[in-house]
Amino acid sequence: MFHFDNGLRITNIDLAVDMRRRQPRGFISHAHTDHMARHELAFCTPATAELYQHRYGPRPTKLMPFAEPLVWDDCKLTTHPAGHVFGSAMLAIEGCQSVLYTGDFKLRPSATAEPATPPRADALIMESTYGHPRYRLPPRDESIAQLVALVTRILNDGRTPVVHAYVLGKAQEVTRILTLAGIRVVQHPIVYAVSAVYQRCGCELGIIELCDGPPPSDAAVVAPPRRQKAAALVGLRRPVSIVVTGWAIDPAWRWRLGGDYAIPLSDHADFDELIECIERVEPSVVYCTHGPAEFVDLLRKRGHNAHPLDGCRAGKPLALAKS
Repeated sequence: MFHFDNGLRITNIDLAVDMRRRQPRGFISHAHTDHMARHELAFCTPATAELYQHRYGPRPTKLMPFAEPLVWDDCKLTTHPAGHVFGSAMLAIEGCQSVLYTGDFKLRPSATAEPATPPRADALIMESTYGHPRYRLPPRDESIAQLVALVTRILNDGRTPVVHAYVLGKAQEVTRILTLAGIRVVQHPIVYAVSAVYQRCGCELGIIELCDGPPPSDAAVVAPPRRQKAAALVGLRRPVSIVVTGWAIDPAWRWRLGGDYAIPLSDHADFDELIECIERVEPSVVYCTHGPAEFVDLLRKRGHNAHPLDGCRAGKPLALAKS
């Protein structure tokens, strides 16, 4: 039903999944650039279609709203919320067997992404970014409280808090967290442009303002990651940089992040959520991608029939039976 071809491909309908090279037909789980390309025809949720076209310009799309099956030859394709970013989708494929591709996902709540709802499937193809036990995130409420308290303290000190977050997804999540806490938010222009698409598609972010000059003294600034090339902001008053990422829980990563502070808030499933996803889906086989190689070994020690996705080549039989 599927095989690895420098990316995932649904064999019998020749549908590429989250491939970064142009394809005749490609499913896009969400609008991060490492999961999409300028396909001749892109299959995605309506929100992802809007964000995809914001990034790549007008492109042909086939909309796949959540929970509305698409019948294609002997397959039935259905999208389910992935909880990663607004519009992100898991893809369920039903044919001679049932397969669930998670894409990037998380199970914990979100202020901007639809709650994840992974269905049961015979085979699970899962993103496993945090596939090591050391990547267990603190409770979400603790990270939110830490962020709000830090931003408030910086503002009270007469300085400018600058929260660095990926322009699509994390920036809007942070913005909504801050506006819900009553904090004034201004956004870097490239963040603001993405936020406009979010709000046009019905994802409420609260009152936000464009930062096109010196920011107000009572506002937090939401900006792109420091490593991303973007126009510099002007008029910041003794800025204090805050990096928001799940990697903040790993001391080995802190020096790489480059901020004054790092808050462990992620839009990916941590280790415990990866295990929970397997328990909810109840697959007979698990294929792992976008994560550490040792995650497969950890799953096998727990009794799962686990394999790396890149070992699933065309013509190779799928390992569906329990090992």
